[in-house]
Amino acid sequence: MKKDKIKYLHIAIIIIGIIYIFLPAFHTNLWFDESYSVALAKHSFVDIWTIGSHDVHPILYYWMLHILFLIFGNSILAYRLFSVIAIVILIIMGYTHIRKEFGEKTGLIFSFLVSFLPVITVYASEIRMYSWTMLFVTIMFIYAYRIYKGDCSNKNWIIFAVFSLASAYMHYYGLMTAGVINLLLFIYIIVDTIKKRKKDNTYKIINNNIIKFAISAIVQIVLYIPWLIFFIKQYNQVSKGFWIPKSSLEVYREIFEFQFTGNLLETFHINHDIALVFAIIITVYLIYQIYKSIKNKENIFPGIVALSIYLCIILIARIVSIKTPVLYARYMFTSTGIFILFMSFFMSKEKNKYLNLFICAIIIFVSTYITVNLMKENYDKGNKGPLKLIQNNIKENDILLYGNMGSGFVISAFYPENIQYFYDEAKWNVEEAYKAYGPNMKTIYSLEEIEDYKGRIWIIGADNYAILEQFSEDEINVLIKEKFSTRYKGYQYTVTLIEKNS
Repeated sequence: MKKDKIKYLHIAIIIIGIIYIFLPAFHTNLWFDESYSVALAKHSFVDIWTIGSHDVHPILYYWMLHILFLIFGNSILAYRLFSVIAIVILIIMGYTHIRKEFGEKTGLIFSFLVSFLPVITVYASEIRMYSWTMLFVTIMFIYAYRIYKGDCSNKNWIIFAVFSLASAYMHYYGLMTAGVINLLLFIYIIVDTIKKRKKDNTYKIINNNIIKFAISAIVQIVLYIPWLIFFIKQYNQVSKGFWIPKSSLEVYREIFEFQFTGNLLETFHINHDIALVFAIIITVYLIYQIYKSIKNKENIFPGIVALSIYLCIILIARIVSIKTPVLYARYMFTSTGIFILFMSFFMSKEKNKYLNLFICAIIIFVSTYITVNLMKENYDKGNKGPLKLIQNNIKENDILLYGNMGSGFVISAFYPENIQYFYDEAKWNVEEAYKAYGPNMKTIYSLEEIEDYKGRIWIIGADNYAILEQFSEDEINVLIKEKFSTRYKGYQYTVTLIEKNS
């Protein structure tokens, strides 16, 4: 009866969790990175490969979005709900996979944390590759663990290899995680072979596990080779690191705070100090559980391995950042499924149900606060202000002009049929990557390149009129000039319509 009650509770959490995770997702706002996803999804598979090779991420996610585009058209809502579906699958996997591998309580807590841990709520509906990468990485880990436990069926090896490769093609943090897990699995197979050989000198060194691992590794490497040349090119292109800050104590605090609340330094949904206290409480509790488990001589191997992989990704990113800053809190979302598995494993060790209930209550309280703020942000009517102004006044032959801030790209995603000029003052070297925005988007490096144009220009800026001020007052008439401060991602817009006479 006790097991039945846990199962019923687990199913109830899955249902409530799925409803909860969808609450902030029904909106069509965009921020810069999302606008790029939306823009690139409209291209063919071949063009996505070509254009995406100049971006800073692999292209599998964009191919997946393109399939959605072929089915639903250019639906921002479909793209957004697609991201949430990855989280829904992960919630359900607490019942179908985690429960079977690690026990009833671990599976139950896993589904709960995927549903209610604030970082999941914040990033579940991003039109980016994060949620799907997290799902693929978690599946890869689970099947690697099954192989480690001795279930070395062809099915498990195939699923492991497929999701390892898929993780690598989704995000470079997915590539790092796949590399770490493959390496750990290889070390285990070699050590296990040596142990068995010592016990029985007739045991074959070239055994089934080594053969299957070799086949898996070779297939993954061969299928990733086509992208390696682009990976090297991308790495060289972003050697300046663009906007990612160099590693510092502030960066590590951001990662720590982000992992529990979804807060970033520039975009946050709960006060940073409160977020830090919340993160510390959960961390101290987890350290306490690890200490108790070691003291009681319990098997803690799966939980420690999950934590070690997560920390190893941070270490690798830090080492790479010596040359090119790539260590960034948001990218750690790709490994959050493994981190949640670590949390679930040790939380399930606690015998005092009231302590666990207390921790879960804190998580729900913080999550609810953040979700309410997120819904207010996502559903605020003021988010549509800039678009409504343009929609009510734009004409067929108007052109759009915007600079290196994200606001202009957001607007451009809604008006791909108009001629657009990206004024790349900072010389980001992204002309090829930004072909994602379509044939009507042209990159210029000086306003002199459009000095012969006569007609109406929509100038889209962020919090100032820097581009407008570069036009001579006697060559333009200002028809519209408005500022907007939107709640979605805190984006600022300065929208100016000018008529250029000379």
